[in-house]
Amino acid sequence: MDTLSYKTISANKATVQKEWVLVDAEGQTLGRLASKIAILLRGKHKTNFTPHVDCGDNVIVINSEKIKLSGNKWSEKSYIRHTGYPGGQRSLTATELFSKDPARLVEKSVKGMLPKNKLGAALFRNLNVVVGAEHSHEAQKPITINLNEVN
Repeated sequence: MDTLSYKTISANKATVQKEWVLVDAEGQTLGRLASKIAILLRGKHKTNFTPHVDCGDNVIVINSEKIKLSGNKWSEKSYIRHTGYPGGQRSLTATELFSKDPARLVEKSVKGMLPKNKLGAALFRNLNVVVGAEHSHEAQKPITINLNEVN
């Protein structure tokens, strides 16, 4: 028996096939949208998924200002940060953050679903969130994906 044919093939930077994917956030719920985007960024939908390699796709999210939040999350969900100084804890509600920049709401929720290490930071750089339907990545010819049909 030839044992070499039974080796597990791991992806690496040279063998990964990265694609550009376009996702429309219009009418999508924030958490469900973010988890599907995180799967696309991580590459878990691919057969050659390797946990320690960036084998995911580059994702462009359009219409980030048209997302939905369920329940009372617009007023009760808070985003907390710290300035680094004593008494420097600051917080914003989802409505306040949305009014400043709707794209940051999507970015924060996706970033929270990625690994908290160097790989997660590299994966987050593959995400482009845009307010409105126009984006600057037409040259990459992104494939449009309907997230309602994705598991």
